[in-house]
Amino acid sequence: MSRTASPTTQDFVPFATAALDFHRALNIPAGPLVTTRAELDALHAHLIALHGLLDAHTCRTGQLVPAEGDHLQAARTRIWQAANHVHAAYHAAPRQDSGEMPDREACQAQLPEGAPELSICQRHQRTAHLVRRRTTPADLHTPFTGLVRR
Repeated sequence: MSRTASPTTQDFVPFATAALDFHRALNIPAGPLVTTRAELDALHAHLIALHGLLDAHTCRTGQLVPAEGDHLQAARTRIWQAANHVHAAYHAAPRQDSGEMPDREACQAQLPEGAPELSICQRHQRTAHLVRRRTTPADLHTPFTGLVRR
């Protein structure tokens, strides 16, 4: 019995990749541009979805092929770190209604700003709970997360 996915299984990941490339080509003009909070929220949602996909692959593959699982676990950790930075960038971005920059203390405290802005924080906290259960603090803070088995 094969432990790999069926070749007839529909793979939507290439479509997601193409959609991101298409979005970038159409919506990101050349030259300096401040990223909007809506764009950062969408990027955060995408990274969290990718983290979930890598988490599923890591949990399943690591039991069968530990070396491959180690690399997937490292990728999952890096995606979480990227999502964490995008979440921080969201809180540092100008507010949509007034254009004012949040003060430094509010950014560092990452105070929720109410709906709909609160949804990014809720999504982030749900995933952070999962990350805390499956990742050690040392894994999150080490400069190299890939244990290499041969």
